Amino acid sequence: MPWSLESFLPCRQQAELAAELNTIGVLEKLPALAVRLRAFLLDLAGKGMDGQTMTRLISSCNDRLTVRVIELTARKHRLPPVAWCWLALGSEGRHEQTFVTDQDNGLVFNALDAREAEALRVLFLPFAQEVNQRLADCGFQLCSGQIMAGNPAWCLSFDEWRQRFIDWVRLPEPTALLNASIFFDLRPLYGQAELGEKLRRLLLSLTSDTPSFLHLMAANALQATVPLNYRGEVAPAEKDLLDLKKFGSRIFVDAARIFALAAGTPAVNSADRQREAGAKAGLSVAEMAAVDAAFSHILRLRLNQQTADVAAGVSDSHNLKLSTLHDLDKAILRESLKQARCLHQRLKLNYAL
Repeated sequence: MPWSLESFLPCRQQAELAAELNTIGVLEKLPALAVRLRAFLLDLAGKGMDGQTMTRLISSCNDRLTVRVIELTARKHRLPPVAWCWLALGSEGRHEQTFVTDQDNGLVFNALDAREAEALRVLFLPFAQEVNQRLADCGFQLCSGQIMAGNPAWCLSFDEWRQRFIDWVRLPEPTALLNASIFFDLRPLYGQAELGEKLRRLLLSLTSDTPSFLHLMAANALQATVPLNYRGEVAPAEKDLLDLKKFGSRIFVDAARIFALAAGTPAVNSADRQREAGAKAGLSVAEMAAVDAAFSHILRLRLNQQTADVAAGVSDSHNLKLSTLHDLDKAILRESLKQARCLHQRLKLNYAL
């Protein structure tokens, strides 16, 4: 199914917004366009669209804005004549962005050896750092953990990325598991897409052949406690506030990632991973449908809360105020979290945890 701004354009003004996104040629004009685009998406989110559709649309629009930033910034730099690719990571890589997001990206390039890789990195870094700053100017916060292409640690040759992945999978430690939750959701966004696809194929071959790493990933995923009490009622750690990213959507994302990496499924989006790898993980058709609906509902609640926060002038957060939900949404949230608990039970069963 195509996910594009043009699919949701009820008026001429918004059609012009899409055309401007495609043709704008001045970097300094992009922040203002980003503000208008965000306002359009916030308005659209308030019209009752389901969570998965809305997050895919937000991600698609952010993709196009990011690509324009990369294209225009590249014109200002004398980049080396080698194949390279900008990588989208984390929620951007999965096409699951909400209105509260920061940058997670990297850059891969071809190099003959370590010495050439170091020389090329010196040439790519000023470009990547400017892209990161230009994206920040457009509202995409700089990553507090510095997981950005402008960081030398994530501006690497293909062989350097390959070695990083091998080290993480074969010699796992807590940092490797944390990195897996971000870098193993990579998607090529701009440049030589085949380089990004090669990394994906390499990653899948490593993880599907290393069940011990997947066992550790599953154990790590179970650290996110499902916020239900013994009666099956929603029980947040903080009164009336529930972090629906950490204790909601993350549970679905982590399980889908593990299922896909175990099955060698190339999908990156969580819903796609669930549908393509769920059966191999032991989920029935009915269970997969229930998990899909639950994940979409939790995403919708997150978007609703963020939209309300913007309208109220409140700082963006991932916290849902349970007291603002009507009875039906409370009931659906409870049932959705029960599906999250089922995913945890499946991970425990599959990996003897």
